[in-house]
Amino acid sequence: MDDAGLNLDALMSAMGRDAQRGAEALRLATPERRTAAITGMARAIRAQAPQILAANAEDQAAGRAAGLSAAMQDRLTLDATRLEGIARSLDEVAAIPDPVGAVIAQWTRPNGLDIARIRTPIGVIAMIYESRPNVTADAAALCVRSGNAAILRSGSECLRSALAIHAALEQGLVEAGLPALCVQIVPVADRAAVGLILGGLDGAINLIIPRGGKSLVARVKAEAKAPVLGHLEGLCHVYVDASADLVQARAIVLNGKMRRVTVCQTTETLLIDRAAAATLLPPIAADLVAAGCELRGDAAARRLVPAMTPATEDDWITEYLAPILSVAIVDGVEGAIAHIRKYGSGHTDAIVAEDKAAEDAFTAGVDSAVVVVNASPQFSDGGEFGFGAEIGVATDKLHARGPVGAEQLTIFKYVVHGAGQTRA
Repeated sequence: MDDAGLNLDALMSAMGRDAQRGAEALRLATPERRTAAITGMARAIRAQAPQILAANAEDQAAGRAAGLSAAMQDRLTLDATRLEGIARSLDEVAAIPDPVGAVIAQWTRPNGLDIARIRTPIGVIAMIYESRPNVTADAAALCVRSGNAAILRSGSECLRSALAIHAALEQGLVEAGLPALCVQIVPVADRAAVGLILGGLDGAINLIIPRGGKSLVARVKAEAKAPVLGHLEGLCHVYVDASADLVQARAIVLNGKMRRVTVCQTTETLLIDRAAAATLLPPIAADLVAAGCELRGDAAARRLVPAMTPATEDDWITEYLAPILSVAIVDGVEGAIAHIRKYGSGHTDAIVAEDKAAEDAFTAGVDSAVVVVNASPQFSDGGEFGFGAEIGVATDKLHARGPVGAEQLTIFKYVVHGAGQTRA
């Protein structure tokens, strides 16, 4: 990781050229070879666990010395259980159907032309991410599954871990007969590398995916010369309707906030129907407080639970990534939709209700990437959706939205078969 004497421009340009060759190799590889590469990656991660965990311990120590926040430190940390989870997610990606070459639609025109829409890789995908060493493996596996080459740019706080994981990924590729350059990682912490990636590496990059804080995503969107698949912050809401089953609501709200507070699908704002707030809010709030959650409420919420801290306007637009939850009382499902429309980030929003009309109004009125009915928003995850893993949760309205798995990392082309037809 010593940047001294490094010609970064030359390094990054070479990575771009190599990635184009890797993309061609992956596109032409058989599904079986791509599967073998991913299973080999998982096997190598397990075999190299001591080296990966040692590198992660160095990252953790450096993070503590640098004063990383508790949320960032949690995202950074690996242990034997989490590392096995990474390997297991690769096994799951290997097991999902290979999307490349799948026929999405097919039809025959009156003139006899047979037209098929077929999934094809995007090409070279650049992934820029912070703090999460697991993204190194997830992004690599999903790119290989979808036939795309990957250029990975890890945050400096987890670079040692990412490099150690990448070494295992390379081993899996090579053992499967694919070139190591199918998945590359920027080996230095120099931030100028991000600028070069955003410049497109002389046209080599076909898609850029940022995964990190608001400032990173804003920079990528402002400066990128290649298309961007956006992953904004998770300002996620749970609305509890007057018709909700209280037992179910208590479990969903508690899990949605406190299962793991540092992930992007964690609930950051709780909305309670005014018509039943006096019945619903006190026991829900008691559960959260007992679990160690700080509550910040509007005036109506604080009248019912006076111990809450007063919420400010900033609370409605803050992704806490901590055991803190803002609470607002709203006028039914329409009030909840209005609040989410004003303050939400389009990530994941949930309703707890027994009234079908309320459920339907919420799912129609909330235009988020994922809308959940009577379940925890923590399920907004590629693994839970059956994708094996995810490269992020897309909140833009492009070709992919919500958890992005291998299928969402493909585009399509049309293949037209004729029998000598010519156009008048």
